[in-house]
Amino acid sequence: MKSNDALISAWEKTLVRAPDAIAIFDTNRRAVRTFSQIETQVRTFESKIDMFGVGSVVAIQIGNHEDWPAILIACMRRKLVVLPLEKSIGPQQRDAALEICCASGIVEAAEQVRKIDGASPPNWGENSPSLLKLTSGTTAAPRVIRFRSEQLLADCNQICETMGISDADLSFGVIPISHSYGFSNLLTPLLARGVPMVLSQDRTPRAVLVDLARTGATVFPGMPIFYQAFCEMENVPALPGLRLCISAGAPLSATVAKKFREKFKQPIHSFYGASECGGICYDRDAANDIEGFVGAAMKDVDLEIVDARAKSSQIRVYSAAVGDGYFPEPDEEKLGRGCFLPDDLLARHNSGFKIVGRVSDVINVAGKKVNPAEVEAHLLRFAGVRQAVAFGRESALRNEEVVACVVADADLRESDLLEFCRSALSTWQAPKRIFVVDAIPVNERGKISRHELAKRFKQR
Repeated sequence: MKSNDALISAWEKTLVRAPDAIAIFDTNRRAVRTFSQIETQVRTFESKIDMFGVGSVVAIQIGNHEDWPAILIACMRRKLVVLPLEKSIGPQQRDAALEICCASGIVEAAEQVRKIDGASPPNWGENSPSLLKLTSGTTAAPRVIRFRSEQLLADCNQICETMGISDADLSFGVIPISHSYGFSNLLTPLLARGVPMVLSQDRTPRAVLVDLARTGATVFPGMPIFYQAFCEMENVPALPGLRLCISAGAPLSATVAKKFREKFKQPIHSFYGASECGGICYDRDAANDIEGFVGAAMKDVDLEIVDARAKSSQIRVYSAAVGDGYFPEPDEEKLGRGCFLPDDLLARHNSGFKIVGRVSDVINVAGKKVNPAEVEAHLLRFAGVRQAVAFGRESALRNEEVVACVVADADLRESDLLEFCRSALSTWQAPKRIFVVDAIPVNERGKISRHELAKRFKQR
């Protein structure tokens, strides 16, 4: 019996087309799963989640594990709602996410399901979601985005067709599957289009480069921090199989792109997207000669400039991949009815766009969005801290890094504050520096400007 679910239907077609083909390799290019083995695992896992009712939320926190495809399909067949969680998320952030999403269970290890007592499925109303994505909100609490199967499939198709990715390719999976970038560039192409992947747990740049060479991967969805590190290495292996290098999560430096092209004879294609809507722009030509250039709109994505008279402006993104809205508090002006309004400021450049700034205070740490309110709320829990302001400052490797200023009643050591943050916040949220000051600097209008603080406390 054919499924009415868009992504499951696409998976079933993949399964019929190539049941015995290898779907997942390890970094030694050994077969880990065929497509038919994934389907067998799906049926086994379904019996382990039959205690959850339709619409229940099940969190998945297993890292880049080969069980991801089977767990996702099993949950979708049981009409459960999947909540991907990164392995590196802090315990407080994880507990907050589970509570906000009313999670009924969590998978923390391969096929091991833990039921969460007292939780009950939300009333989803019309258009119950298949997947929830976490992103930063306007308060210290994370924001949750609702997605249906059709939207996930639309994002997958837009990515594969825009970038020319097919089942003849082999994708190298080191970016987290639990992150929107990895989910849409690795997991859904495998399920819906039969694009096999290598799964890697080792994010050390040298190991990534060696494994890329050993596996013969043809597609590398990476981030600027990887490409920068590759450029600085000596005695690098040849990458004869690699044909497509993608960079997302943070703006790609033109200098890094040029060095990489000279060293590896490969261009890097900038990819711009957002958790709320998937892919937005893609640099098809990969000339990499303009800072912040992200190319033209993805296939089947329409962009509308909000302020056509300004040199730079926000854009509205329209596509079939746009999420249904935020949960539990909707914000239809920003997200809903097939439209998303990102916080980035874009400027037209020839036939595409370049990113020139942001209208919000959200900090972009190598593609992970950090709301400064979360960091500030934690710092204010430290005895003696009266005021705290967190902001992002430029980082060559991570686009931005988190920095903070605090005003305290007593003498405090920066090292104690840093350790306090590292013990509870996720690694990308914890400040790299904390400056203890007599007063938080303000601008000429008497307001605290995180932009001005970033300039005042920039790295030297």
